Amino acid sequence: MNKLRPPAFGAVVEAMPANEDAVGKFQSVRRIRLDIEALRQAGYLPEPGKVRRLAEAYRHIKRPVIAKALLPAAPGAADPRVVMLASALPGDGKTFTSINLAMSMARERDLSVVLVDGDVVKRDSSRMFGVENERGLLDAVADPAIDVESLVLPTDVPGLSVLSAGTPDEGATEVLASARMAVVTAALIARKARRLVVFDSPPLLLASESRSIAQVCGQVIMVVCAGKTPQRAILDALGGLPHDKAVALVLNLTNPGVGDAYYGYGAYAYRDDADAE
Repeated sequence: MNKLRPPAFGAVVEAMPANEDAVGKFQSVRRIRLDIEALRQAGYLPEPGKVRRLAEAYRHIKRPVIAKALLPAAPGAADPRVVMLASALPGDGKTFTSINLAMSMARERDLSVVLVDGDVVKRDSSRMFGVENERGLLDAVADPAIDVESLVLPTDVPGLSVLSAGTPDEGATEVLASARMAVVTAALIARKARRLVVFDSPPLLLASESRSIAQVCGQVIMVVCAGKTPQRAILDALGGLPHDKAVALVLNLTNPGVGDAYYGYGAYAYRDDADAE
């Protein structure tokens, strides 16, 4: 196996030999190999003593997500197989939640997951998976000649693939707001009927790109840090989302002194704006 670059946060993209294709050409296949211990040390996976408790929490969180994802999309609505992980502000645990939820859903025997780094400025997911220099979301949306599936990289976690944020672009907001964004998202879910696409998005109150991502997502999960995220920020973030989106809240309880608890979770509900006053 040929390593293409040193690991970032404990991941490395590898080139591996592949069988001949249908026309007899020998092609290279690439995948992302994860170093689980390095990812724990970087804070993206739980400590060994908390793995079982966190895994059980994510089983509870993912069940309503999967159940809704497997329902037919309502006429004119975004596909529920496309899920946005959001937060009001930085530091609420959104990327940690995105990664661990995607990995938990990928453990389902008949599902696959593509984790998309939609935080095209900060790019934490891309760096964590060692794909920060790979073409990805922005490239596929900006260039109609690019097949987005060719940019999706499988990992050595069965069922989990990654799409990087892509080549930095000063016009990223306009790129993601274009009609092509919906085309690219539709292409990702068209390849496999039981594939889920999870967007790790920018904070809702700090980045306009998050509103564009929300438009193509059938589900929105907002991560809230207990004792840290101001209530006003939560309400303002929710108010900026399309009113027809199903929104779930995940309560991040990782503040010092909380003990072994990591997450609580909120049930899905269609937002009633009157309740937000």
